[in-house]
Amino acid sequence: QVSLVESGGRLVQTGGSLRLSCTTSARPFNEYGMGWFRQAPGKEREFVAAIRWSGDSTVYADSVKGRFTISRDDAKNTVYLRMKTLQPEDTAVYYCAADHFSFGMDAEGYKYWGQGTQVTVSS
Repeated sequence: QVSLVESGGRLVQTGGSLRLSCTTSARPFNEYGMGWFRQAPGKEREFVAAIRWSGDSTVYADSVKGRFTISRDDAKNTVYLRMKTLQPEDTAVYYCAADHFSFGMDAEGYKYWGQGTQVTVSS
């Protein structure tokens, strides 16, 4: 069973920055595509960003493009989500997802999920 553990979420002011981390037991890690999703209270889960298993391709939701950056460190079995210029509408629980040779915006394409980390942006 693959496990994923997110960290880095906290309360931050509008315009601030955060870096989320997701460490996984998935092996070999360089065969797993990784994604970030988020779910705000009362809303459906939505795609945020994804990175191909090879690390050479990324995709972002329009709402975060230019503000968020996804990256991976295969030596640490970790994927990151760097977020800047945060807005109150970015407030959500952020989930990390993974699957073997998966890449894309569809949550159905990811078999393994973390428990989430709360990001709250105060206005």
